[in-house]
Amino acid sequence: MKGILLAAGKGTRLYPMTLPVCKPLLPVYDKPLIYYPLAALLQAGIRDIMIIIPPGEEALFTRLFGDGSRLGVHISYAVQPVPRGIADAFLIAEGFIGDDSVCLVLGDNIFHEQDLIGKLAKARANTTGATVFGYYVDDPRAFGVVEFDETGRAISIEEKPRFPKSNYIVPGLYFYDNRVVSVAKTLRPSARGELEITDVNNHYLQQGELNVVTLDRDFLWLDAGTADNLLSSSQAVKRVQDESGRYIACIEEIAYRSGFITAEQVHEQGLLQSKTLYGQYLMCI
Repeated sequence: MKGILLAAGKGTRLYPMTLPVCKPLLPVYDKPLIYYPLAALLQAGIRDIMIIIPPGEEALFTRLFGDGSRLGVHISYAVQPVPRGIADAFLIAEGFIGDDSVCLVLGDNIFHEQDLIGKLAKARANTTGATVFGYYVDDPRAFGVVEFDETGRAISIEEKPRFPKSNYIVPGLYFYDNRVVSVAKTLRPSARGELEITDVNNHYLQQGELNVVTLDRDFLWLDAGTADNLLSSSQAVKRVQDESGRYIACIEEIAYRSGFITAEQVHEQGLLQSKTLYGQYLMCI
């Protein structure tokens, strides 16, 4: 399975913060925002990853991750010249995806749960069709809402419905079989001029092939797309780390626990950052 991290948004809702630097590189407490969605891909066991970035930002992302070898993975980069929606990622990454299935994660989403690896493994095990996650919220009207039966098969999916049929929303993490590229090629831009991920999901739903993995109520999902959300996300990450003593989205630790790199390689990264609590945490792994 290939992994796509869509990090090409201009972050206009975060101006003026994102005038000099793109949104995925902004800090969320003690690490760049992009670490959090990358952590989800690593926890899913995905080692071949494409990061889709804005024009002119290649040097910054390469400086941060290089080719991924320090994490025991392969990271490549592609540019989205013009914002054309989430589903455009499959067209940009067509050659990268090849004959494989694919997981797509949005660059401003944060996921954390003790059993996140288990939930990701369950989604990845569905090799036919598409799998999304269902996250319970009290008021789902501002989100994409999914309705599903007792078997986890989706019945309906709607974008920002006035009268939601469910309290479960779809966060920005999706699993698809290889047909998703062909599906994306059939899409027409929406009224806002974008190729919508909801249209992709609706295609699979109409085929009876859209599966839903529900997330527990204590699951931490955050969308750091506004200044207020960015602040609350930093506060939430700090709170969880202080209470648990474990770091959220420590990509070096995840790579080590996944068997991608050795403890010695983790400690090397810790030494490079030894003046920070993050670096000191790495040196204790």
